[in-house]
Amino acid sequence: MSEIALKFELDEEQKSILQTVKKICKDLIIPRAEEIDKKGEYPWDIKEVFANEGILALPIPVEYDGIGADLLTVCMVIEEIAKADMSCAMILATNCLCLFPMFHMANEEQKRQFFPKLASGEILGAVAMSEPEAGSDLANLKARAVKDGDDYIITGEKRWITNAGVADIYSFFARTSDHEKKYKGISTFIVEKDKPGFSLGRKEDKLGARGSVTGDIVLDGYRCPKSMMMGPEGEGFIAAMKSLNMERPVAASLALGVAEGALDYAIEYSKQRVQFGKPISAFQAIQFKIADMKTQVEAARLLLYTACIKAQHQTPDSTMYSSMAKAFVTDTAMKVTTEAVQILGGYGCTREYPVERMFRDAKITQIFAGTNEVQRIVISREALKD
Repeated sequence: MSEIALKFELDEEQKSILQTVKKICKDLIIPRAEEIDKKGEYPWDIKEVFANEGILALPIPVEYDGIGADLLTVCMVIEEIAKADMSCAMILATNCLCLFPMFHMANEEQKRQFFPKLASGEILGAVAMSEPEAGSDLANLKARAVKDGDDYIITGEKRWITNAGVADIYSFFARTSDHEKKYKGISTFIVEKDKPGFSLGRKEDKLGARGSVTGDIVLDGYRCPKSMMMGPEGEGFIAAMKSLNMERPVAASLALGVAEGALDYAIEYSKQRVQFGKPISAFQAIQFKIADMKTQVEAARLLLYTACIKAQHQTPDSTMYSSMAKAFVTDTAMKVTTEAVQILGGYGCTREYPVERMFRDAKITQIFAGTNEVQRIVISREALKD
């Protein structure tokens, strides 16, 4: 066990933030969740509420007009929103994914230029890593940035980009050299949407998280000033790996929220649904399902919160804990939502009831931010190190 203190008690500021989020979820998000999923449209109205209430400012340091919340607090907020609707929770989560490389690599001028705008909601962010042939295998990316005077000319296609076209800026990873060790040839740039050479490809019609836009972005001769490179040339892969230690708990917090939402709904349904003259919650078969679901959710919560604290402090075992949390919590979300559908029976398979949406939303959490198969490779590698 690391020497850092694993303390999960909420302070007054955290309680206040979560109370605000719970009210937004109850008053605005839950009534909109079905429509957001059905239409598959980005919930701009919810984004504006998040901006006005300071939710988008949470992960951004105070000196850049943010709130300066730690990773655990941010993940708790994402979790709470995801209980109501995962697509809405991804508004904050996706901004975080843009910010994490910037925390590690952006210089002071870049932070002062973009952080206050991200905090206020004036702009939205995204991260652009994945490509047609470089998903989990980031070192194999093909997007290329070629030096041209004081600029870089970037050409390449990014795929599976959350907030594609919605985001105004992207933490963009591109190859700047053909180093024999592929990962040493990658650099990180801030790419802006409204510039020549930036265009959108196809938009995905997804199984779940339908209110969160996912699609391709294409750079063709995009001229990026050297001032928009983050960190030294060739160190983008290091930034990506550090960012993933924080990104994976964010993905897990989305999954935990979905699992909690499905569990809560299944419990209430089981108390109301009558069969054979009594609520189905009176039957041991249902009680055992709920017992297992509750145990899995609480175990997932403790692992996630531990991973958040370790990632925040960059402990030596933070990589392993981030991967364990991502794999375990997202697998748990899939198990819990499946059982929630089973408890509702036929109704669980209809869009009239939210567990059907939660079941679909849970699946993608096992895939994005590094598939759970990749997480197990990372976990075993870390566990087997001397």
